[in-house]
Formats: sequence, C-alpha cells, structure tokens
Amino acid sequence: MASSASADERNTRMIHTAACLIIGDEVLGGKTVDTNSAYMAKFSFKLGMNLKRIEVIADDEDEIIEAVQRMSNKYDFVVTSGGIGPTHDDITYQSIAKAFRLPLKLHDEAYVRMKKLSKPHPSQPNFSWDEDSPALKAKLRMIKLPTDEAREDKFQVIFPSEELWVPVAVVNGNVHILPGIPRLFERLLDDLTPHLVPRLTDPDGKGISRILISTPLPESEIATYLTELAERVEPKGVKVGSYPRWGKSRNTVTLVGRDQQLLESLVAEVEKSVNGHRVNTEGEDDEDVKDDDIKEYDTQPLWSSFFR
Repeated sequence: MASSASADERNTRMIHTAACLIIGDEVLGGKTVDTNSAYMAKFSFKLGMNLKRIEVIADDEDEIIEAVQRMSNKYDFVVTSGGIGPTHDDITYQSIAKAFRLPLKLHDEAYVRMKKLSKPHPSQPNFSWDEDSPALKAKLRMIKLPTDEAREDKFQVIFPSEELWVPVAVVNGNVHILPGIPRLFERLLDDLTPHLVPRLTDPDGKGISRILISTPLPESEIATYLTELAERVEPKGVKVGSYPRWGKSRNTVTLVGRDQQLLESLVAEVEKSVNGHRVNTEGEDDEDVKDDDIKEYDTQPLWSSFFR
C-alpha cells in the first residue's frame, strides 16, 4: 500500500486526525479488558485531535501489516498498543517492520537505558548482561526496533520519560508503537504531549470543548429538535449528540466543538428546548430508576422494547 507522502512529511505535518490500533489475542479472547483505547480517546479529545478510528486485531502478522499500512496512509497520528514484549507471540515490531520493508535493529541507546534503568526480576538473581542466555535474548527482543537507515534516529525513536527505558518507535513518520500494559501506555502517551503540541491545530493544546446538558425527556421527544439543531450548527463545526442512559431518570445532550463562544451561545436555547440544564459531569443530578418505572420517563420507549 504505497503513498506519495514521505515518512519525513508525515513526521512533521500538522495533526488533525488520529487512530488507535489495539493488538492482542488476549483482548479479542476476552481475557483482557482494553482500557488503552478509551485513554487514547480522552487524550485525543484533550489535545484537539480528531480520533477517527479504533481497531482491535489479533497477534497476526498479516492483520498487523494491513492495518498499519492503511492507518499510516489515512491518519496523521497513529498509536499501536501491545505485542512488544519478550515472548514469541509479541510480533508487533517485526510485523510493522515488514509492513514498511524495514530491518529490525538493536537500538543502542535503548540498550544502554535498559541496562541502567531496568531492575532484575527476583526469579533471575544470576542474570548478567554480559553472558549470552535465553533471558538476555528475550530482553533484547524488546529493543530491536524497525529502523530506516536513510533517516535520522531522532525522528524514529523517542524516549518520552527520563525515568523509563522504554522507547516509542516511530515508523513511517506517524506510527507510534507503545506497550499494551495500561500504566505504561498511559504514561508514555502523556509524555509524548510535548512532541505533539507544536503540530496541533491549536498550538496551545487546549483541545476541543464539550458541553453537557441533562434532560428528563426521552430521545423520541427531542429527536426532531436535535436533528434541526444539528443541521444548523454542524456546518459551523459543532457536533450535537444525544445519549440515552438506561436506568436513570435523565438523558444527556452534548455540544462539541472548538469555538467555545459559539458553544456557549447555544446553551440557553438547548436548555429550553429539551427542558434541561447544564451539568459539569454526566450523572451529577441522577436519580436511580427501577426497570418497571422506565416507561414513565419514555412515553415512546424504543430501547425498552428489546427487554420485553
């Protein structure tokens, strides 16, 4: 899947769109609950990046190759999660290297940092960095990175945190390879912020604004108004959302956009039209509702029909 854009161009262009690729059989098999994509969504929203796609795929070379090629060509900032550990089923590095026809090379600085900052596991008291062993080979798998020898190293490997040896490999200019462990993923993603801010649409990294309006009315009653509102304001960059909340007495209407002044100018109208009020956090004015009472809050129940 070729693209006319070069890796250097992808590495420096403004970031408008983002995508997240979760890699792991354990997620698809239900063993592990994915939280990294949700964190990526909040991170993107905060920085004003338009997260366009989240995918979960298996630890399968062909799947990884197809997904990263497509995402790299289509989106400005791509993050992968998972598959970069020391075991045989950690194949993300080798698959992404193959996707862009790159060799895997031991990264010298990552090796130095790993030796300095990683702690030996209690089960390996005799481990030595100077002796060839299965344990050493396993560790080195984690720092054999896809490498484009025609490009400077500083554009291909980032060490977001001085306290961690873990590198973030940047392949094809915009594919950022992160570990799947949530605490590490979150830490490294947050620490990438200074590298991203100069390339954001909003250089201050203020992100997108979201206004929440709580309403006691069912979606069926406000649907016509929200459709008309969306037709008026979406051309101006405002997205209108409606979210039913099962088992609660109130639903939520959202206004999302970059123009805070425009969003604020719509609040009074929306509050009046949906018989609602603005809230800071969804659910702050909740009242629990029994299943038998849900019909009292939705005179034209749509979703409740599935539970009859």
